[in-house]
Amino acid sequence: MESIYYVLSWACHRKCPHCYESRFRPYVRAALEAVVSEAVANFPRIIEHLPERMTYLDREQPAPDGQLLERRGRIILSGGEVLIDPVRARVLYPAMERIQARYARVGGVDLIVQTTGDLLTDSIVEDLLARGVSTISVSGIDEFHSGMKSAARQTAFQERLTRLFEAHGLRAAQAPMNAEAGPEENSGPYYHFFGATPDAWIGRLWPRGRAWENGLSSATLADNFCNRWSGGLHFLEHCYSGSEVSIDPSGNVFPCCIKTRVPIGNLLEDDLISILDSLACEPAFQAISAGRPERMGLTYGWSEERFMAESRTVTPKGASYANLCIGCDRFHEAVLGPVIEAARKRRAAARACVA
Repeated sequence: MESIYYVLSWACHRKCPHCYESRFRPYVRAALEAVVSEAVANFPRIIEHLPERMTYLDREQPAPDGQLLERRGRIILSGGEVLIDPVRARVLYPAMERIQARYARVGGVDLIVQTTGDLLTDSIVEDLLARGVSTISVSGIDEFHSGMKSAARQTAFQERLTRLFEAHGLRAAQAPMNAEAGPEENSGPYYHFFGATPDAWIGRLWPRGRAWENGLSSATLADNFCNRWSGGLHFLEHCYSGSEVSIDPSGNVFPCCIKTRVPIGNLLEDDLISILDSLACEPAFQAISAGRPERMGLTYGWSEERFMAESRTVTPKGASYANLCIGCDRFHEAVLGPVIEAARKRRAAARACVA
């Protein structure tokens, strides 16, 4: 598989107004211990159920004879904020070590650690490099993050971290970490900056989490988040370039980082490839994988016209709003729950037969 976006923990040191997940926030005392303990308990089982190999066939850059080249995939470890003290020591570092050990003899894996960046120190960079990090990706370069309101502050922050990274031998990645353009294999390690700006990453904010609650999403029906990297595009085609899924701290699997209303499976129970293959013939998930969510319901009694109508709503601030993610949510709630549960039962029956 080319890419897995694995959210290790809900814990964060910030409560940003634009965050796509309301559970990403500061936790204290017993609440913090609860979310960290969940991550500690779950990550070994989740990693055990990742693909046997993290490699994929590259359809974008074939060999001169037309043969598809096998390339090394990536796992993006994110939060929340994975560098806060309890998460870093008890979850991130042991998870990195376990992932490296799992893939060491089967083609390897690129490990990307995503962070807001403000907790990085010399010793943390050294710790990440010692555990084989391929890229440190700093996501906090936007006006929504505390202390980053002005372009001057963002520039100063990047310059400080650039000095830190380059002192440790990291090089600037020349492109985003995605299927269209990424760093060359067997080179690096890299550093990378991005943020929730109009010209990068999500642009218009997703209708999710606090961004939705705070009325920040200005996306329209023309903004098809499904038909792009980190959307659902190509997620079922796990052998080839362009496939990515998202995993949350509970082991839930989603076809996009935005997250569908219902997860498609759980890695505490099933392995990832079995989950994907069990849904490969379902028309709704084929439509997501094709980047055409408006066609999800064609074989379930939902016309494209109905899907578009179901994509309209009113924001928590009382404004009229329309986006395909809303229609996807409603279709999952109305139709896909039983479809996903039937696939889960088929996988359970298959496991029982093997046992």
